[in-house]
Amino acid sequence: MGVYLNPGNSGFVRIRNGVYVDKSGLIRLVNQTLDTPRCLTCISRPRRFGKSFAAKMLCAYYDKTCDSSQLFGDLSIACDAGYREHLNQHDVIYLDMTGIIGEAAAGDRVAYVKRTVVRELKEQYPQLEVLEGFVATLANAVEITGNKFIMIIAFPMRRFGWNSPRLSGR
Repeated sequence: MGVYLNPGNSGFVRIRNGVYVDKSGLIRLVNQTLDTPRCLTCISRPRRFGKSFAAKMLCAYYDKTCDSSQLFGDLSIACDAGYREHLNQHDVIYLDMTGIIGEAAAGDRVAYVKRTVVRELKEQYPQLEVLEGFVATLANAVEITGNKFIMIIAFPMRRFGWNSPRLSGR
């Protein structure tokens, strides 16, 4: 389990051990976009309304390095016909931008993410050929593994100075 590659389900375990309101219906919506032209999904929420909770839930659901069946067995998603199809079947790249802010200077954040994710991919898949471009390296990882990668990015908009609820046009 890496920091960014396949973070496991421990974040969602902590959430489930507290007061939890079932938001697993979100998984059904994301599953419907996999393998479609709509494969990029943006889940926005107001400040303090569970973006990190949702991201950790998605990590726990998709991450192939753990067994999350007990975490989801009593949630609404477990009643969905496609529930088991994607449960713990994918590599996950989870980028929590709040943590990245503390790890790299503003001008180095993109390079930091690329370096770190590629390093973790190489550790997980030693046969991976690291190519010049980040996207090319990710595509190579998909080809080598035969596995889909689910990328989840938790982006705290206020922290980046985007206080306005109106983001269109930016």
